[in-house]
This record gives sequence, C-alpha cells and structure tokens, in this order.
Amino acid sequence: MGPVVIVLGIDPGLANTGYGVVQRRSGRLVALDGGCVTTRPESAPARRLASIHTAVAELILRHEPDAVALEALYFGQNVQSALAVGQARGVVMLAAGQRGIGCHDYTPQQVKGAVCGSGRAEKDQIQRMVQSLLGLTELPRPDHAADALAVAICHANHAGLSAAKIRASRGAAATGRTA
Repeated sequence: MGPVVIVLGIDPGLANTGYGVVQRRSGRLVALDGGCVTTRPESAPARRLASIHTAVAELILRHEPDAVALEALYFGQNVQSALAVGQARGVVMLAAGQRGIGCHDYTPQQVKGAVCGSGRAEKDQIQRMVQSLLGLTELPRPDHAADALAVAICHANHAGLSAAKIRASRGAAATGRTA
C-alpha cells in the first residue's frame, strides 16, 4: 500500500480562484473537495486578495495537503488580467508558505496533457476526464474547480512524487533548513 498524498490544486484568478483537493492512495485518486472562491468586482483589490488568502489558508488547515499545485501564469494579450492572476498566485503561495508547504507550477499544456493526453484539450474534455479519473457522478463545476482538480491530478501523478520527500521538505522549510 503506497503512501497517501494530498494535493491542493489551484486555478488562480482575482475574480474566481478554483480549488480542488485530491488524495492519492495506492494509485487511486479521490476528490476530497472542490469549488471556487469568488470575489466581488466592486471590492478593492487588496480586499479581494485577502479573501482569496483567507479561503486558501482555511483549505490548507482543513485538508493538510502535502503540496499545492498551481496553474502557471499565462501571458496572453491582456496585461491587466495577467497581473491580477499573478497577484492571486502570490497570496496562494503565501498561504502555502506560511504552513511550510511547497508550491509547484504546471502550464495549462502540462495539465491538459496529464489529464487528457493532449495539451490542446478543450474545457469540456478536461471536465469529462476529471470526472472519469476521480469517479465523480457529475461533471465538476464550475470550470475553475474542474481546472483546479486537473492541476491537482497532474501533480499527484507527476513522476517521482514521494510523500516522504514532500513531508521532509515541509519540515525543513519550517525549521529553516534546506532539504
């Protein structure tokens, strides 16, 4: 019976930050949680980021993940949007760092490839594969939650993942040593 690994996957965004918690035990994946942190557009950016940080910190306390996996920042044509996503990623990384949990980045193409077998998969394909891989009775919704679950699956299946190595690095980070 292999090690149990819990991964918190994050699809970052200022308006909507998707999250998904996946457990891997003996090669089997199980969804523990999933959803979306939604902030109000009329709220000040600092308040929106604080809401994301608080929600992610609570998820970390509740599920005690071994790792946090984030969708990497995509530089599209909209610089403002990329900046907002970067800020959301920052508060997620802060919440993880405060608990000594490592963060791992995956490009959208890596996630799609890991979950669907193709880096060019569409949103509906990702949702169906996440549903299948996790044995869910319904498609994961909203899209942000499905994407976050996909990021968590990608990391849980990543070659060389070792719960002992992750826990050792968390302990080293908490004491200031390097693993």
